[in-house]
Amino acid sequence: MKEKHIEKHPSKNSDGDAKVAGKGEKYDATNGKQVNGPTKQSSSYDFIQRTIWTLIMICGFFIILASGHFWSVLLILGCQIATFRECIAVTGQSGKEKNLPLVQTLNWYLLFTTIYYLDGRSFFKFYKDYFINYRILSFIAANHKFICYCLFLLGFIIFVCSLRKGFLKFQFASLCITHMVLLLVVFQAHLIINNVLHGLIWFLLPCGLVIVNDIFAYLCGITFGRTKLIAISPKKTLEGFLGAWFFTAVTSILLTRLLTPYSYMTCPVEDIHTNILTPLSCEVNPVFIPQVYRLPPFVFERFGISSVTIMPIYLHALNLATFASLFAPFGGFFASGLKRTFKVKDFGHSIPGHGGITDRVDCQFMMGSFMNLYYETFISEKRTTVETVLATILMNFDERQILQLIQALNNILLNTGRISVGVHEKLNSFYDI
Repeated sequence: MKEKHIEKHPSKNSDGDAKVAGKGEKYDATNGKQVNGPTKQSSSYDFIQRTIWTLIMICGFFIILASGHFWSVLLILGCQIATFRECIAVTGQSGKEKNLPLVQTLNWYLLFTTIYYLDGRSFFKFYKDYFINYRILSFIAANHKFICYCLFLLGFIIFVCSLRKGFLKFQFASLCITHMVLLLVVFQAHLIINNVLHGLIWFLLPCGLVIVNDIFAYLCGITFGRTKLIAISPKKTLEGFLGAWFFTAVTSILLTRLLTPYSYMTCPVEDIHTNILTPLSCEVNPVFIPQVYRLPPFVFERFGISSVTIMPIYLHALNLATFASLFAPFGGFFASGLKRTFKVKDFGHSIPGHGGITDRVDCQFMMGSFMNLYYETFISEKRTTVETVLATILMNFDERQILQLIQALNNILLNTGRISVGVHEKLNSFYDI
């Protein structure tokens, strides 16, 4: 029998599948061999491209911060939408390939419904003046939770109606993945937006600490790293992990010293459209006021110092640096495990030289959610201001209820002697109560 000769194309593997040269590899067409290992030219190009886009991202980030809280919030919203898209693309096969277009549509519907539920109420108070002129907005704000529930219920009904035999496992898996991403990405991004509204320092400080920790983990790892830290990320070393902790702690003190003198950083948001040129003033949070701390007796006996005066924010910054160094990196490890599960190198290619948005913000979500919890537990004074009360009234009361509130306040002022009986009667007649 004549032996059939099959010539394999050099660009295909033994299974006949197309083999694509990986990063740092090139194909030698002259002898049909794959040349492994990074070439000098490709390494230089990757380094230059990565450096240029790093500078672009840094400059863009500071321009957005200077532009104001509104643009900072939009940046976070954009990052969470991009991360959601990349995670869904990596973890699930497109519904269009299975002729199930509603799968992708439902994903986006649930995303924006969740964003509206989590962040809508936070922004209503910044547009309280519109509730006076447009009562429909007051109705929407007053029934926010019920409206969001109805929207989610509609999505649930659409999902059930879209179920098809033969694709049930895929459709239910897609729904579970979508809700996992909504929990890990959108919910944590919502907490980061709250950090911005509490004051830009609570957004910039934790964000900067994660970036610094990532840089020094790499530098310490390549300098004296020997012991592997975690199997899912073989390039991470214990020495780099601990070395980054030290440098992140030092950086936390420097960043705090740099940011605290500026009201633009420390003041909570009252007008969402403020920017770096807007003059701001607010009641200073006690963490920014120097306080006296007594030292243990053995310190006094040895150094002759009985107390130190520092701002509590420095101690809080060290705590944040510890979390950024020891716990936030596990957000990156989780992302690495996810990529290895689905056999992809990066979540996307939206940032040349860096991969996708998710590859850059994977640790930021965990750090941001911790910052929000830490702020609410140890830093926030939970103060009720005139602005917050007024926003609540306009979003929940109609005209009749507002007049009843005015009458009740007039009665309180009369009983406390702040106004006379005559003034009280004139006010009631003026408001036709």
